[in-house]
Amino acid sequence: MYSVNILSQFMHTPRKPHWDAALRVLRYLKNNPGLGLLFSSNSSLQLKAYCDANWANCPMTRRSTSGYCIFLGDFLISWKTRKQKTASQSSAEAEYRSMAFATCELTWLRYLFTDLQVHLKPVTLFCDNQAAIHIASNPVYHEPDVFTKAVGGNVFKTLISKLHMFDIHAPT
Repeated sequence: MYSVNILSQFMHTPRKPHWDAALRVLRYLKNNPGLGLLFSSNSSLQLKAYCDANWANCPMTRRSTSGYCIFLGDFLISWKTRKQKTASQSSAEAEYRSMAFATCELTWLRYLFTDLQVHLKPVTLFCDNQAAIHIASNPVYHEPDVFTKAVGGNVFKTLISKLHMFDIHAPT
């Protein structure tokens, strides 16, 4: 999957090394014709997703690559890898974008299974970056809100205190 992702970035201007890599992928596929996915009828109906990001790994654009794989029980049903659309400023940001990328696919799959009248157990998303997990799981972590939207008085006071802003005219 990773090799095909990298090769697809050079489809418009391929060179000899890209051709050699494509032939290597084809040789792998030719030598493994029986490799495939097997689904059991007694599988658990729980979606599990694993996501990861490779921060700023593109040497030309410094953009990160996101990837995920989604399992229904123990069986792989969806996977994708793609270069992120913007350059992330930290590994936590790249991982957070990867989590969002996987969550979109999970949401679509839940709607699909609901339409098929298949009742799933709660979804689990696995990520290996503690900072990204903290950002995703902390409903109070909204410091930029004060810059981007109107918030209530108490929330506004809390957010500006997190920015270490103080009223110099307030009584002490």
